Amino acid sequence: MKSDNAKKGVARAPHRSLYYASGYTDEELAQPMVGIICAKNELIPGHIELDRISEAVKAGVRMAGGTPVEFPAIGVCDGIAMGHEGMKYSLVTRELIADSVECVAKAHQFDALVMIPNCDKIVPGMLMA
Repeated sequence: MKSDNAKKGVARAPHRSLYYASGYTDEELAQPMVGIICAKNELIPGHIELDRISEAVKAGVRMAGGTPVEFPAIGVCDGIAMGHEGMKYSLVTRELIADSVECVAKAHQFDALVMIPNCDKIVPGMLMA
């Protein structure tokens, strides 16, 4: 597994200690690590309930023998950002989302990813990653 690069062997003992500090068990570390990228936030109406979807996804990953690891993605609501200075920031979030998802996924050596987006900049940003 790709995640073994960050969790197996004597040289990775410091890495495992950080996983242990986060509450992961030896059993969970022996399984594939699945990154769950959730765009839940309290700014965008369509994102308010994404945490419920994330919980269902994480349960499914566990049932399939994986270890889910959730991390967030940013988002800007076009409806709120339009018509003032904020509109300059909407489109660029697509690149920021792509870059941040890729950075976290590569840095943590996930074996798989599940992306939970909503809205017109977050979906392509995650897909670009």
